[in-house]
Amino acid sequence: MSSIKYRPEIDGLRAIAVISVIIYHLNENWLSGGFLGVDIFFVISGFLITGIIITEIQQNSFSFKQFYTRRIKRIYPAFITAMALVSFIASAIFIYNDFNKLRKTIELAIAFLSNFYLGLTQGYFDLSANENPVLHIWSLAVEEQYYLIFPLILILAYKKFREIKVLFIITLILFFILLATSFYSS
Repeated sequence: MSSIKYRPEIDGLRAIAVISVIIYHLNENWLSGGFLGVDIFFVISGFLITGIIITEIQQNSFSFKQFYTRRIKRIYPAFITAMALVSFIASAIFIYNDFNKLRKTIELAIAFLSNFYLGLTQGYFDLSANENPVLHIWSLAVEEQYYLIFPLILILAYKKFREIKVLFIITLILFFILLATSFYSS
């Protein structure tokens, strides 16, 4: 694995993101845009992972197997432990139907697909959302889906456009296209 030099400013951004999300969850009126802390985490993760992958590609040392093994070793132990603990506690306090809904969410969370299920079945700000102890797992699912797809896209783009400047320009163009279309509503 290529090592990235420690960047304290990234930890500072992480702290701001965590604090803003916590404040928002305590009372959304205290910091109405606090949910944007999740977006900050997505950007930080994308930046760091892209740096790791590009460095390894340039050093001709990138391996999908090693990349995904590192992701699994980093995330799964704590994640599975947390899901098991939530399942155990919920089985004791939830009624049967509520526990079955939670079980379905946890099963999909383990496969990093809970964001799709939750998006189709439950609004994040619905009253029933307060009763879902794993509702927040959607963001981890999105991040893991990114980890699954993005390295492949990056490898293919790098093979097609070996020059980083070309990759940067294409990324910039795509960013502005996505930004422009994000303001469009039908």
